[in-house]
Amino acid sequence: MLFGLFGRRIPESRQAVYGAIVAQARQPAFYLDHAVPDTVEGRFEMILVHATLMFHRLGREAPATRAAAQDVLDIFFTDMDRNLRELGVGDLSVGKKMKKLGMAYAGRSQAYSRAIAAGDATELTSAVLRNVYRGDAGAADPAARVAAYMLAATARLDGQSADDLIEARIVWPDPVSFADPNSRPTAPSPDAGAAPTPVSPS
Repeated sequence: MLFGLFGRRIPESRQAVYGAIVAQARQPAFYLDHAVPDTVEGRFEMILVHATLMFHRLGREAPATRAAAQDVLDIFFTDMDRNLRELGVGDLSVGKKMKKLGMAYAGRSQAYSRAIAAGDATELTSAVLRNVYRGDAGAADPAARVAAYMLAATARLDGQSADDLIEARIVWPDPVSFADPNSRPTAPSPDAGAAPTPVSPS
């Protein structure tokens, strides 16, 4: 049994859901084929992308399922808190950084969810470019590919039952299938972590 930020007991199965989110966010194709920065910040952004996709899906379910989704979100923030402390951030600074992290998550979640709900690929691409690629105009094409992946992932998650999702029986799209075959940068370093470094809000 796990414990959330406020000492609430969380079933172990919720950890598996969070693990599935992180595992998909770390798929090498995002960094090899879609030019997501292979940095702590880049991997953090991809965790936020996949967390938003999952919570957008589960947020439309019955209260019990939404409560389970909240458990997963609590695990996410607990993990980010732990990562900060492992990086040597002091207690006084952790609180401030966690507040910024919460704002970063809220801003991105709102921007992504609004575009996804509208099926607006252009708006979603703009949000991805702004956050994942730090507004780099040269990354417009990979941002569009990641946005296309996100819309496909939304459809894929919609086709799976809430019970399967909350028990971590999750099927994601393959990010390789959205790649540009003419461009592939160098391989990502396997040791790149997922510790949070919140940046400007969405």
